[in-house]
Amino acid sequence: MNDYHNQNAVVLFSGGLDSTTCLYWAKSHFKSITAISFRYGQRHSSELVFAQQIAKSLNVSHRIIDIDIAQLGGSALTDLSIDVPDYQGDTDNVPITYVPARNTIFLSYALAVAEVTNASHIVIGVSSVDFSGYPDCRPDFIHAFELMANLATVAGRQGNHLSILAPLQHLSKAQTLKLGLSLGVDYGQTVSCYQADTNGRACGVCDSCTLRRQGFIDAGVDDPTRYQ
Repeated sequence: MNDYHNQNAVVLFSGGLDSTTCLYWAKSHFKSITAISFRYGQRHSSELVFAQQIAKSLNVSHRIIDIDIAQLGGSALTDLSIDVPDYQGDTDNVPITYVPARNTIFLSYALAVAEVTNASHIVIGVSSVDFSGYPDCRPDFIHAFELMANLATVAGRQGNHLSILAPLQHLSKAQTLKLGLSLGVDYGQTVSCYQADTNGRACGVCDSCTLRRQGFIDAGVDDPTRYQ
């Protein structure tokens, strides 16, 4: 296992199941971490309320960054004129819930935060197992961004290598849950739903809800998700 205990990290943190698992994982590995969330024009912002609560409970520095991806449209998560579809099952089509370039944008902000916080690592909760076909959740994208990051920063050019860590990259949702539970995650405090209500209660029928629910079933543990 790599020894990160004398190093700093930035964690991309939405308040959902995967990113909360990553936050707890990072908390157990690094000397100091900064969690960053985004108010980017998403359909609901209740996830940010829960993200703040989780970060506070872990005594983790947490920043919410305001950007406006919604003005670009093209996604059911940012365009209220596009309905969030119910889970469609396995398909080769990228779902309309994909937000164009979102992870590229988020990682770019995380890269800037890493430079100003002297962090050598960025942690992101992508998985190429349960990923709804999104192109920016795949290992080749993560590798390519890491290469770019080390060419684009003063730290990288001076030989201080920055790595992008995706500890869930090859884990199923059930395996992610088991990892999080071993770290003490309370998944009842997380919000994964694409269209959660103002209290963070899940719809139970979107892609994210379906993958999350199946994860609890496969892991053989009770689902603490609060549904509408």
